[in-house]
Amino acid sequence: MTPTPSIPKAAFWMALSIASFLLMSVAGRTTTTVLSVFQVLELRSIIGWVILLPLVLARGGFAAMASQRLPLHIARNIVHYVGQGAWLYALTLIPLGVLVSIEFTTPIWTALLAFLFLGEKLNRGRIASIIFGLIGVFIIVRPSAGSIESGHLVVLGAAMCFGASVVMVKALTRTDSVVRIIFWMLVVQSVLGLVPALIEWRNPPLEIWPWLLVIGFTGMSSHFCMARALTYADATLISPMDFLRVPLSALIGWLLYKEQIDIFTAGGAALILTGNLLNLPCRSAKMAAATAD
Repeated sequence: MTPTPSIPKAAFWMALSIASFLLMSVAGRTTTTVLSVFQVLELRSIIGWVILLPLVLARGGFAAMASQRLPLHIARNIVHYVGQGAWLYALTLIPLGVLVSIEFTTPIWTALLAFLFLGEKLNRGRIASIIFGLIGVFIIVRPSAGSIESGHLVVLGAAMCFGASVVMVKALTRTDSVVRIIFWMLVVQSVLGLVPALIEWRNPPLEIWPWLLVIGFTGMSSHFCMARALTYADATLISPMDFLRVPLSALIGWLLYKEQIDIFTAGGAALILTGNLLNLPCRSAKMAAATAD
């Protein structure tokens, strides 16, 4: 049964999604100052799996999680794991506002890869969004300034990985449920990261465990809440609300870490978000279809 459209309910769930993403950023920075990125990713997957378990059991148990597309699940999660690792590592290198601004290029890479591998068309809106996004990244990175921050390149690589992951998820949703996709994400990434995590393992200090639990929970809640918001309103209304993550991340970076945002980063972020707005009509149909699944 499709819920009755409601802007207040959509805004409520979207606010929870944004809060989850922001909390995950702070938790990620806190934990990676003490533990390795590989260990944080491993613990996040294990904690996420425990959180997901009741939902798996409610949907038919482990037998219902069987998939005929296991190779695609593995490929998708290798790419996604690399993206997550790069994103966490970038948190230790550059300001939060800069990181989130560049992360918002993910729809650009999604559109390009969907064009190349899924045969989707590049209409004027998508082409314009790609151009605006690339110019925005160029302004933020500013290669002509003489040196490029390694963190810029790392998070740009993460955004490309996330874009590739979105394309593969879209292919998976044609046959597999969202719960099954998340289940295999947690299983595959737990296996992928086990050896690297053990090599660099150190017992997490007691004060770090609440932040690890936050990462495990918000990794699930951020996407769940966004999906709930999309059941109450169209993506053309919801997605612009997600753009609040850019100024809010910059604000948190300033309040907690004394990070400054210069005019180039602000201008580049504005262009990237403009590109996303131009691409919204295309994304609206896609996200509505994904929510229906």
